[in-house]
Amino acid sequence: MPGALMAQEIAEQPTVLAASLAAGRGNAERIAGALRARWGEITFVLIAARGTSDNAARYAQYLFGAANRLPVALATPALFTLYGTPPDLRRALTIGISQSGASPDIVAVIAEARRQGAPTLAITNEPNSPLGQAAEFVLPIRAGVERSVAATKTYSAQLLALAMLAAALAEGDDATRRWEELAAIPGAVAATTALADEIAARAERYRYLDRLVTGGRGYCYGTAFELALKLKETCYLLAEPYSPPDFLHGPVAIVDDGFPALLVAPSGATYKGMLDFARTLRGRGAEIMIVSDRDEALALADTPLRLPPGVPEWLAPLPAVVPGQLLALALARVKGYDPDQPRGLSKVTLTR
Repeated sequence: MPGALMAQEIAEQPTVLAASLAAGRGNAERIAGALRARWGEITFVLIAARGTSDNAARYAQYLFGAANRLPVALATPALFTLYGTPPDLRRALTIGISQSGASPDIVAVIAEARRQGAPTLAITNEPNSPLGQAAEFVLPIRAGVERSVAATKTYSAQLLALAMLAAALAEGDDATRRWEELAAIPGAVAATTALADEIAARAERYRYLDRLVTGGRGYCYGTAFELALKLKETCYLLAEPYSPPDFLHGPVAIVDDGFPALLVAPSGATYKGMLDFARTLRGRGAEIMIVSDRDEALALADTPLRLPPGVPEWLAPLPAVVPGQLLALALARVKGYDPDQPRGLSKVTLTR
């Protein structure tokens, strides 16, 4: 059946996350201990990533900023590989995120940071990859082999690895609370994977969809990017991600009757703004899909996608990505595509 691998790997996510959490906590705490010994040297985080992994890096910008008070920048690998002018990274914790660990431009960033004497960390599914070998520390995501070209379980495992590092870098009661909240995440993700049949039944409504915007803010800003990417890869849609403030500064002019929008609006600091944004789009006649745990937001949607209650905002991206993954899978099937083998794509992309 088309998309059989993607469906299987979406369904595997609760098990993958539980196993990764159990096996990875000790390693995350050891890495955090080593980093604390050099804490006076570290003033910011630089992350090198591409594609899906870059969307995990967007999550890290909010995660490390809020949880650990560390500013986070996304690397510009071309400065390393094309221009030969790498920035001064001596005071940066430099992180490379890559499923395969094979992309030369991501490896180049980590290798240069380590040459400069900065602490370096690889988050990868292949710890013996070039990226893993280049970095001082390695935090394996332990997702197992991912055979579908469209990344699902490796993305959620990357988010979990970043969240574990943030918890390990926290102290005292804050650290205890974060680890307790992390322990509940596999169950929350399992609750969202159970939406598969419901989402498959709703996908027919969007058979002729060829464009949409996705929206998210704060911790779920990267989720908006990841959902847009999944829909581009699997359904060949023109899907563009935005934060609501950016969208309202001009692009909102494109919205008219029936214009589709997929919004991620979990409870937390960004909820009211996302709710107001949904109301604005509804007032312009948009066709709205909403991923949320709140009845008020779901009531605004033509297609409500319910999240389980009680997930803290800093971990909301883990369950919140799953309804979008399931939507991409179901919509690709309705359109007659095989999301396991998107045209022109391969599992590993080597960029310089």
